[in-house]
Amino acid sequence: MRLVTTVSERGGLGSFGAHNLGPDEITEVGRAIRANTAKPFSLNLWVSDHDPGGLAIERADYDRVAKLFEPYFTELGVALPPPPPHYGHRFEEQAEALLALEPPVFSFVYGIPRAEILTECRRREIVTIGAATSIAEARALDEAGVDLIVASGFEAGGHRPTFLGRAEDSLMGTLALVPLVVDRVKAPVIAAGGIADRRGVRAAMMLGAQAAQLGTAFLACEESGAPAIHRELLFSDRASSTTLTRAFTGRLARGLSNRWTREFAARIADLPPFPIQSWFLAQLRPAAMATGKTDLMSLWGGQIAPNLQHRTASALLDALID
Repeated sequence: MRLVTTVSERGGLGSFGAHNLGPDEITEVGRAIRANTAKPFSLNLWVSDHDPGGLAIERADYDRVAKLFEPYFTELGVALPPPPPHYGHRFEEQAEALLALEPPVFSFVYGIPRAEILTECRRREIVTIGAATSIAEARALDEAGVDLIVASGFEAGGHRPTFLGRAEDSLMGTLALVPLVVDRVKAPVIAAGGIADRRGVRAAMMLGAQAAQLGTAFLACEESGAPAIHRELLFSDRASSTTLTRAFTGRLARGLSNRWTREFAARIADLPPFPIQSWFLAQLRPAAMATGKTDLMSLWGGQIAPNLQHRTASALLDALID
């Protein structure tokens, strides 16, 4: 929350990723942000909350997957966990809590909320922002009446929010995607992917975007929720090597290459779907962090990471606004 309020207070639009929170937690977070800033902010959710087979798995399949990860649990001294009551939260329930909260902005990825939700956003004067990785997705968002569209190039760190087709088939760079989208939609476009400084922002504007979205540059700041060890790696030589992989969560995402991505590169077909895969890795994360084994945890980062300069959001925003 500190990063969100810092960005919003200094003239940007701070955004909080709430897809892993339950309805009550979303309400709590939204109220806390609002208590610390009177400026606009955004709450972000994932419209598609699971992949096929990702809601639940049979015990035999759970045991098979657990055996796949057992060596890593053993290495970290963590007991294999029993199956949870659920692996993630449902979007419809999250959206209901978000609407009741009435944040200034509702941003979303992995799809388009049903028409009733978008209508309710308009009624409550909640600005909507959707993410696209292709022309077809941008057009679909525009036709649905979404207020602003993020054109997300494959250079970006974190998940590829593709919702029409396979993410692997929507790997267009920001330089090409932004003008293609700008020329085909009525809504203002926000450029994302490979932007970390004012040069990138200027380039986005030249391509026709109305705004620019920065991810990795803010993730590396001390105000973000990223662990200190993750932030340090974004300023290290390790940041020059990123990869797109499904090994971390079951969905295609860009992060720093490590042992986990290498060892599972040929075993992606054996992994469970999202969010089950994400849940298993989350059980390992605390122990991996405690022992400094960054090769066994997800480390999101975009291709622009080697150019990062600022370690605080205040300094980064000053450089962008200067």
